[in-house]
Amino acid sequence: MSISWPKTAVTIDELNQLSANTMSETLGIRFTGVGADYIKATMPVCAATHQPYGLLHGGASAALAETIGSVASWLTIDRTKQICVGIEINCNHIRGKKTGIVTATACPLHIGATTHVWDIRITDEKEKLICISRLTVAVLKKK
Repeated sequence: MSISWPKTAVTIDELNQLSANTMSETLGIRFTGVGADYIKATMPVCAATHQPYGLLHGGASAALAETIGSVASWLTIDRTKQICVGIEINCNHIRGKKTGIVTATACPLHIGATTHVWDIRITDEKEKLICISRLTVAVLKKK
């Protein structure tokens, strides 16, 4: 499924500016690419994203997945009239990771008038699957 991105292009720098003073900034999430049918972001695997065993925290993976999927939805809506919020997320943690960088890629499964559903795959530097997630986003009228 291809995505109907906005007519006015948004740069990677502008996407990364959305993270200022948010959990995304705290976790080191950085947007790295937008294509015809995907958006990508990275996150370091380090003390800030570890659980007590020194592995990537499942909550950090979920935060990365929700961030990238929510921003992808934000790119598709009429931001003068609408907002989008995550309403359900599912994450299956496939493999542990202790150090390095993970990359999340979000692709649309459904882009409707009131809901969006995103398939998000988080991989390591060798393209090995770390986590697979599905995010449902509600598209609401701005008040």
